[in-house]
Amino acid sequence: MASLPLKKNYRCVPSLQPFYSGGAFAVSSDGSFIACASGESINIVDASNSFIRSTLEGDSEAVTALTLSPDDKLLFSSGHSRLIRVWDLSTFKCVRSWKGHEGPVMGMACHPSGGYLATAGADKKVIVWDVAGSFATHHFKGHQGVVSSLLFHPDPTNQILFSASHDTTVNVWDLDTKKRVATLTGHNSTVTSMALSEDGRTLLTAGRDKVVILWNLDDYNCLKTVTTYEVLEAVCVIPSGTLLSSRFSSSKQRNGKKSKSPAICFITVGDRGIVRIWNSEGAVCLFEQKSSDVTITSDDDESKRGFTAALLLPSDQGLLCVTADQEFLLYSPVESPEGTFEFFLSKRLVGNNGEILDMKFLGDEEQFIAVATNTEQVRVFDVASMSCSHVLAGHTEIVMCLDTCVSSSGRTLIVTGSKDNSVRLWESESRCCLGVGIGHMGSVGAIAFSKKQRDFFVSGSSDRTLKVWSLDGISDNMEKPINLKAKAVVAAHDKDINSVAVAPNDSLVCSGSQDRTACVWRLPDLVPVVVLKGHKRGVWSVEFSPVDQCILTTSGDKTIKIWAISDGSCLKSFEGHMSSVYRASFLTRGTQFISSDADGLVKLWMVKTNECIATYDQHEDKVWALTVGKKTEMVATGSGDAAINLWYDCTASDKEEAFRREEEGVLKSQELENAVKDADYTKAIQIAFKLRRPHKLYECFHELFRKRGDEKQIEKALRDFGNEELAVLFEYVREWNTKPKFCHVAQFVFFKILNIYSPTEIIKVKGIQNLLEALTPYSQRHYSRVDRHVRNTLLLDFILHSMAVVEPDTGARELNEESLIPSDVNHENETRSMEDREQKQTSEGLKEKAASRKRKSKKSKDGSKKKTKASSLE
Repeated sequence: MASLPLKKNYRCVPSLQPFYSGGAFAVSSDGSFIACASGESINIVDASNSFIRSTLEGDSEAVTALTLSPDDKLLFSSGHSRLIRVWDLSTFKCVRSWKGHEGPVMGMACHPSGGYLATAGADKKVIVWDVAGSFATHHFKGHQGVVSSLLFHPDPTNQILFSASHDTTVNVWDLDTKKRVATLTGHNSTVTSMALSEDGRTLLTAGRDKVVILWNLDDYNCLKTVTTYEVLEAVCVIPSGTLLSSRFSSSKQRNGKKSKSPAICFITVGDRGIVRIWNSEGAVCLFEQKSSDVTITSDDDESKRGFTAALLLPSDQGLLCVTADQEFLLYSPVESPEGTFEFFLSKRLVGNNGEILDMKFLGDEEQFIAVATNTEQVRVFDVASMSCSHVLAGHTEIVMCLDTCVSSSGRTLIVTGSKDNSVRLWESESRCCLGVGIGHMGSVGAIAFSKKQRDFFVSGSSDRTLKVWSLDGISDNMEKPINLKAKAVVAAHDKDINSVAVAPNDSLVCSGSQDRTACVWRLPDLVPVVVLKGHKRGVWSVEFSPVDQCILTTSGDKTIKIWAISDGSCLKSFEGHMSSVYRASFLTRGTQFISSDADGLVKLWMVKTNECIATYDQHEDKVWALTVGKKTEMVATGSGDAAINLWYDCTASDKEEAFRREEEGVLKSQELENAVKDADYTKAIQIAFKLRRPHKLYECFHELFRKRGDEKQIEKALRDFGNEELAVLFEYVREWNTKPKFCHVAQFVFFKILNIYSPTEIIKVKGIQNLLEALTPYSQRHYSRVDRHVRNTLLLDFILHSMAVVEPDTGARELNEESLIPSDVNHENETRSMEDREQKQTSEGLKEKAASRKRKSKKSKDGSKKKTKASSLE
């Protein structure tokens, strides 16, 4: 079998990033995009595929209120910082900002004309602002609690503002008189949502007291109270002319009774996670969803989760509901041929996956990926668009692990383990649960399908036991899940089991535990084969090699090891991670593997050389999940930062790109040499700059500096530079300026840049302050050195004049006289004077030598006299 080419590089595609952290959001008037609060920032998200168009960076405080102008050109935001910001969505920049509240801003609403903005705060105030002038036009006080929601009357001529508060009241404010018109009291809990009827004469308010109250805006009296038996978070009025209104208009007529006020159809959502449609006449529920698409906790838990907001999109696009799990669910009204009405879940946008615990590719073509997050559901995403295709709901606690396979009959199966101590078997196409396995006494943290027969799976739990579950009894036509049976059980470890893996031939299973060991068991009876000891911390993952009799393990001791199954010896140990290694998986038929750790790093390794050939840093938290596609060997990683990244092998494309660049570089180099040879320095400078060859660029500038006649060429070349090119050129000049050999050319180029570009243009260059700060001291040093050389030349002139080597300037008259003397006469005079000076110097030299000889002879006579005296004394 031909060997596969080794992988040298992977390209990361950030496929699914968190874009919504809960709380404030705003939908455009045409439903094309959603502005979502994500902590301190705001994400502008495409409503069709959850792609983040832009991110607006705010201050250090969380965003709590958002609203859009009627024309969707401006976005208003505020939060705990109390700073109200106005964003221009064409440039995604903040155009205005101001403060006005004494506490966090909790709600916002824009006037239908777009000229006024109303804000509600925790300081119990309602303030109306002029958008263009950024000043307050109205200050309203009267609430006794936090003001949570605001609503302008949709008729621009009717200057009325409604405000709802935690004090269970709704205040009606007249903008013309700047006074409170009425206070609507009737709720016994917080008013969460308000809506106006189509004629603008009836106000609907929903609260957490499980009722919807209809108010007559003519006399501000209560028309009707509709009891819903559900904590409500949103109420929406169904407008006429839509599919919903036509479907339920017949229901209004069948009631038969006539009332003074027209019947109103409205939608409510709340903590039950279902959509219901009501008719105000008779307070009748016209439609109720059969089941919820939201994660709902058990009935014993008081903190139920459901919908937190809802709104009807225009042009029959459907109903957009927001869940407490940061999901956007888009329901489309559908009427079946039998005449029954249903809300079809057409789209699910996951705003935040939370912590990604495990993931696996799904199906033979690997078009889907199943993801286990810190919720009770398993989310299945389409790999191409990374939109949530569907969810598998059934567990009552967080799903900890999962595995996938395609059965012998062609069914795509998913098996999951949860903190509820159970395992579940799912079919992906039908999205139904086939079987439930109960028997573990602790949370199931590891699970794996058989690789060959695919007729069983193995699970490991925090109760330290391994169980082998049979798939017998699973049929195609099943109405309800069966109870799965365990074929074998063994107490495998002394601590929690973190990972299990089944051998490619289904003969062995390996388990890794927090007790620092990995154990190999023979199937189907779980007979112990060998214990792998050597790690100093818990073993996080285990995997069999696809071709060799060895096992790959990762541990909290920052190492990765390969073990021999025959005797349990450690064959290889890989070091390079700086934190716990959570996952590792083989690539390229066992010749390579990829790993992930607690620092958010992903590393690519060569088994033969023990070498890490690539390291990728694309996550901001622990990478818990890592999976490799069996067919494409595409890699997917998920981490605690709620991000899912897809990695594609780009070795071949990188090789082609490198060859193409090399070919282009050769052609450009030849073109550069031709330009230099032809003295076309404008073209040469541009090519050298594109090729990023600073030495060749310096040579071109040096030639222009030396000639000083072709300065127009340098001006022509530099005029086409943008801000990025100027920044690179300034870096080159900075480096040249540090060396005395190159400083003259650096100063020459720097001077030309200052002449060509204005200071306002230079200031726009990125990092210009640091570049100029680096240029200044060396330039001062070079100029001070030039000053010293000038002073030294003046001193040299003075010395030469003093030595009479250089004749002093005797005046213009003498010069004129000398200029009249023929040159040959001047030459003879100069030669005579030179001869006279030489004779004079030689005579003086002879006299000095004679004097020195006399002194020496006198000293020698005195010495001899002293010696004779000393001898006579002896």
